[in-house]
Amino acid sequence: MTNCNLTWHDAVITKDERRSKQQHSSCTLWFTGLSGSGKSTLANALSAKLFEKGIKEYVLDGDNIRHGLNADLGFTEKDRTENIRRIGEVAKLFVDSGTIVVTAFISPFSADRDCVREQFASNEFFEIFIDCPLAECEKRDPKKLYEKARRGEIKNFTGIDSPYEPPKHPDLTIRSDRLSVEEAITEILSFLQQQQIIKEL
Repeated sequence: MTNCNLTWHDAVITKDERRSKQQHSSCTLWFTGLSGSGKSTLANALSAKLFEKGIKEYVLDGDNIRHGLNADLGFTEKDRTENIRRIGEVAKLFVDSGTIVVTAFISPFSADRDCVREQFASNEFFEIFIDCPLAECEKRDPKKLYEKARRGEIKNFTGIDSPYEPPKHPDLTIRSDRLSVEEAITEILSFLQQQQIIKEL
């Protein structure tokens, strides 16, 4: 609900001015996929590569955000939706600052991801599906979460007793069970160049 006593104040420095000075555009790369699919690993590897090239970047990671900004949220469907809504708003601020922001969230529901996309201008939001079969994610299980979920110690766990809705039309799909980290990053960088977010590295 909008408070009628609030007034939007435009920034003195515009998004386009920030982009022009930095000589690259800004956008949100929304990594979605099952737990253990490699979202955080790829997000941080991409971040490191962009940083190395002098490109303004930042990673918003699901677990980290729940330690602070979203510490009050659980894992019910309602709380998951609010979790994604808040992240979308934070990502918008980063894009406005001229930053390439990489988000690593399971974000299991298509409707929630679509709602976030609608908040961005054209060519500012890209849904990247980190596609990895459930069996492989369970095999990796770096945090032993699947193991706990199978024992009933974790409720509403995506892929076990809570659904994951894969993107029907992602902007990019990365098969993390078939590509090395280096190969995946090469594909993502190539995509960013095609979208004219960054220049050729």
